[in-house]
Amino acid sequence: MKRTIVIGAGLGGISVAYELREKLPKEHEVLLIGEGKEFHFIPSNPWVALGERTREQVVLNLEPYLAKYNVPFDSSGVANINAKENQLTNGQGEILTYDYLVICSGPKLAFETIEGIGPDDGFTQSICTVAHAEKAYDAYLSLLENPGPVLVGAVQGASCFGPAYEYILSLESLLRKHKIRDRIPMTFVTSEPYVGHMGLGGVGDSKSLMEHEFRERGIKWICNAKVAKFEENVAHIEELDRKGLIEFSHELPFKMAMFLPPFKGSPAIAQVPDLCNPKGFVLTNEFQQSNAYHNIFAAGVCVAIPPLEQTPVPVGAPKTGFMIESMTTAIVENILSIERQEEMHTRPTLNAICLADMGDKGAAFVALPQNPPRNTNWTSMGKWVHVAKIAFEKYFLYKVKHGTSEPIYEKYLLGAVGIERVKKEES
Repeated sequence: MKRTIVIGAGLGGISVAYELREKLPKEHEVLLIGEGKEFHFIPSNPWVALGERTREQVVLNLEPYLAKYNVPFDSSGVANINAKENQLTNGQGEILTYDYLVICSGPKLAFETIEGIGPDDGFTQSICTVAHAEKAYDAYLSLLENPGPVLVGAVQGASCFGPAYEYILSLESLLRKHKIRDRIPMTFVTSEPYVGHMGLGGVGDSKSLMEHEFRERGIKWICNAKVAKFEENVAHIEELDRKGLIEFSHELPFKMAMFLPPFKGSPAIAQVPDLCNPKGFVLTNEFQQSNAYHNIFAAGVCVAIPPLEQTPVPVGAPKTGFMIESMTTAIVENILSIERQEEMHTRPTLNAICLADMGDKGAAFVALPQNPPRNTNWTSMGKWVHVAKIAFEKYFLYKVKHGTSEPIYEKYLLGAVGIERVKKEES
């Protein structure tokens, strides 16, 4: 009996496991390995951090759903991978053999890279996990009781900027509803060369739109920002010029701060010889296949994607939800091709679609493909984005509960506007 092991029970891992189970023969085992028994819908974390969602609304116990759809589940995590022997060791010390390995492990949050950052040992909040978002909600409640300056942003090396924009704009909207916005100065601090860059070199007119939105809401911003350190209630920020030299030094007071950290690869993945780049992200070819091990594939945040351009402060490239699903579908099709003894021919489109809620409205960013030059390149704002973000949350949780990788309405709705997951070409 053949076995494919999928590492990671997040958005990418769930998608690829369900799709493999649907398309591979029944006698081919698809084993999913995660850390813990729960699925966390990470895009809803900004809502959790502001009390708009509870943990119970965005977290699912995976075991009954995976059992229902015949996907064996190991919640002990991965301790070690012996890629040359096609084996891995799970968190309980058990050695498992695989024919194919699909890595969707997500990132390690590299709080250790900056002094004073993080909700555990530092002075800032995070929304990268549900547990962090719950701590951020406590900080938000304290802010309502004792108003003061707020800092929000993404530090040097961060590769995910949308949640920071989403958080600060949603927070600002709530503070107006509580009628204490006038007592809370707000500043957005980002490693991006300009607001709306998003790690994508901008999307449509995102720069002008985000600057306008910040001006309308009275939010100041600092770009090309390199965080030196955080102390209790004070952020030490170096603002660089276009040459990468320090132009200004800031000491910014804060009552509450939320900063997205840099990402690194998962330690168990990063230590595999020749699999990853120096930061621990998996090096893949155009088919999402490892350059070093041809029976290993990878999708999602764990994949090495080079920055789109050189910037004064390092800025990573994001991996959005639809892009991750594009990768997982390509992996499934390419594993099927190998099983049929055919050449691989399916490549992910890597289209970037981001829906950012702002409380009273939202912003949609569409870059097709992610890297310029693009066939489609636009940003739009309106109340419809707020509704669309809610719909996406409900639809993905539906997918997890019903064992489907692509509901029919997603396939035809996105296809109708020219957004496809993969492109198939003869090699």
